[in-house]
Amino acid sequence: MTSIDLDKFDRGILAILQVDARRSAELIGAQVGLSASAVQRRLTRLREQAVIRAEVAVVDPKHAGRPLTVIADVEVERERPELQLRLKQWIAAEAAIQEAWYVTGEGDYVLILAVRDVQEYEALMQRLMVENANVLRFRTRVALGTLKRGLALPMEQPVA
Repeated sequence: MTSIDLDKFDRGILAILQVDARRSAELIGAQVGLSASAVQRRLTRLREQAVIRAEVAVVDPKHAGRPLTVIADVEVERERPELQLRLKQWIAAEAAIQEAWYVTGEGDYVLILAVRDVQEYEALMQRLMVENANVLRFRTRVALGTLKRGLALPMEQPVA
């Protein structure tokens, strides 16, 4: 994948959209110093180049009936490609898993889950173990509170 050069206007637009994706091109333009049509052209390009990968609504987990955030470290027994692929597909298909990271260190994967309660989490992890024989063990951490949650990336200006 080639790197895409983002100028100060692109970065300004992206910074605004990460806070409020519903902001109009007119308001964005006023903030970054471009016309609404110039903002629209840049947005089209940023979407086509997959710089903007999605525009979604952020839903409060409590209101969605999933108030419990659980972090699970998963360790696999063998790192054979076909076993890894099957596990990655299982993880991708599981709706309760909000984030999944293939990592270095003690575990092989870190999963962030949004579940209704401990019983739902326990049932999900039992299915993980049964349906993925390659999973050796998992360790669980329950989030007691959320200090920060988000996907917004810092949009520093490029060095001239």
